[in-house]
Amino acid sequence: MKFLRVYMNQLQTEWEEVPSPYEHLGGRALIAKLLLEEIPPACDALGPHNKLIFAPGLLGGTGVTTAGRLSVGGKSPLTNGVKESNAGGTAGDTLGKMGIKAVVVEGQPVQGTFQILYIGNEKTELHPADNILGLGTYATSDKLKEKYGKECTVISIGQAGEFLMAGAGICVTGEPGQHSNHAARGGLGAVMGSKGLKAIVIEKASGKTIPFADAELFRSASKRFSREIIDNPKLGPKGGTHIYGTAAITAAVNEMGAFPTRNFSKGSFEDSINLRGETIRETILAREGKIGTRCMPGCVIGCRHEYVDETGKPIVGTMQYETIALVGSNLGIGNLDDVARLNYMCNDFGLDTIETGAALGVVLEAGSVQFGDTEGIFGLLNQVGEGTPLGRVIGNGAVTAGRVFGIRRVPAALGQAMPGYDPRSLKGNGVTYATSPQGADHTAGNAFGARNEVNPLAVEGQKELSLKLQIISAMLDSTGLCLFARPPVISDPQLMAEMINGIYGWGLDKNDLDALYRDVLRNELEFNRLAGKTAKDYRIPEYMREEPLAPLNVVFDVPDSELDSVFDSL
Repeated sequence: MKFLRVYMNQLQTEWEEVPSPYEHLGGRALIAKLLLEEIPPACDALGPHNKLIFAPGLLGGTGVTTAGRLSVGGKSPLTNGVKESNAGGTAGDTLGKMGIKAVVVEGQPVQGTFQILYIGNEKTELHPADNILGLGTYATSDKLKEKYGKECTVISIGQAGEFLMAGAGICVTGEPGQHSNHAARGGLGAVMGSKGLKAIVIEKASGKTIPFADAELFRSASKRFSREIIDNPKLGPKGGTHIYGTAAITAAVNEMGAFPTRNFSKGSFEDSINLRGETIRETILAREGKIGTRCMPGCVIGCRHEYVDETGKPIVGTMQYETIALVGSNLGIGNLDDVARLNYMCNDFGLDTIETGAALGVVLEAGSVQFGDTEGIFGLLNQVGEGTPLGRVIGNGAVTAGRVFGIRRVPAALGQAMPGYDPRSLKGNGVTYATSPQGADHTAGNAFGARNEVNPLAVEGQKELSLKLQIISAMLDSTGLCLFARPPVISDPQLMAEMINGIYGWGLDKNDLDALYRDVLRNELEFNRLAGKTAKDYRIPEYMREEPLAPLNVVFDVPDSELDSVFDSL
């Protein structure tokens, strides 16, 4: 395994043997260690001293089902702290097969110049990106596949990343026809833009495989892992995740009063039935779209779907629950076609739908456009792609929009917008938002699935639950596993150890792995501390502690003393 160093100030690339401190790390764990060791924590996130890291997980490229996610990391221009975001598609699997542990992009070129990084089986080089500047991610991917081959993987930014907007994400292509897998959160698309990197093209890893230290151990463990996912009633062929996608939870979140509505002013939406997974499925099937496809090679869950218009023309590759919540109910929109088109626009501009939906909600509260006015909202979002002053405000996220428009009610923690679960009705998520070094991020430790384990409205048990979930998330993000694939390795942690040992021969046990995942959080917290972050920076907004959320009329009331002690046992 090797590092690929990319020096944008010199427009040069260099291969490096993996230093021993990083040997046992992958994905988010590797990013956390590299950030702490190599990046000045107080640096400007969009300046020359930040680095942008692309890293497959420890299981990437091995054929383990759902293990092909690509982690992307750097210092976030939104939180000004550590950030890891990950995406499906084919990049994680391909880099793993090529023996690339990480691509580390550093330095900055001459201002205003952009490059394409080409990673081939035989050569690696930088090419000028002049002919794709100003294009959205869809056109960028199409043009690069025309030039480099339809089987290559393209990682790119849209106009938002070129404009260095803090709400910009990074787009990763997938299997044939898939454009829209996004490492969306934390503004890493802006970091990519600041490096003068418009796109990365990765050649298909033809004939390349990872050698196994113990092939029989690996095959046995990975086969059992796959079988347990298939047999899981929620994940298998008859499970809600496969049948309805991530929108399977829309009804439940709405019924528990945590569904963001009109800038998080309510926890339930009167038109939520139109946004449910069941409705999406019925609509897609009636229009002859695609249901139950996969976003990564070999995934047995298949939660992706292709949403099409009334003529059967694809609008967007898939509509995730978070997108439905933030650019749907949060904006007062209850029409699936409108949500799909907003989703497409965000994907094409290279924007995080969560951050952008929250920013638009703040702007709507200021009265620029009425909630539910779809044409007015389309007009606002178009300005992001055009780079107008108002578009730049929206593209820089919810906190910036709140400051510019003088709105106090901004649903964010550590500078990052909250995803589709109001913390007043799902307090476990509130604890994660208020303590995670990643900022307000559902993938950092989502308590929704544990609502039968700990009462979501109670104070008791939330800090313990959040810590457990944050450790689990660090595990998933470091190995390249999808969030949905956690049940087998939670019920039997030794299963993960066997898969890793079968690949690398490290002889680890479940306790070794637990220590590794805890180290991820320790390193991230230390980076943020050195960046100047204190407890007060992580807090849930004051209005959420004081303003009851209908329909349950609850506030976020977990005491600061509980929040401050979440990591005491780490």
